[in-house]
Amino acid sequence: MATIEECRAALDKLGEQFHEISDEDRAKHVVERRLQCRISDLNVTFYGRIHREGLDPFTEIPPADGRPAEVKLTLGSQDLIALVNGELDMARALFSGRVKIDASLGDLLRLRRLL
Repeated sequence: MATIEECRAALDKLGEQFHEISDEDRAKHVVERRLQCRISDLNVTFYGRIHREGLDPFTEIPPADGRPAEVKLTLGSQDLIALVNGELDMARALFSGRVKIDASLGDLLRLRRLL
């Protein structure tokens, strides 16, 4: 099991990786969405926001507006780190149940192009 700090670092790295996506691809595939990433084995939830300009830093503080996230991920701490480091394939993780995503079909298709 990874620590909360290691998970924060992985989410920060994910933000850095997102900024490496071309402006053209972000313009095609990204719409503004609130994100929720629940780390099941640590019982902690991180909140963030994706938009065309980037991926805002994740925090443990829910958004002040109280609106629910449109994209919700649930996974274990080790799986988060493995996904961000490219050691775990997202499709395999989804099909095996290691990662759960609650999002609209449209959001899933857009995210697939970015991961």
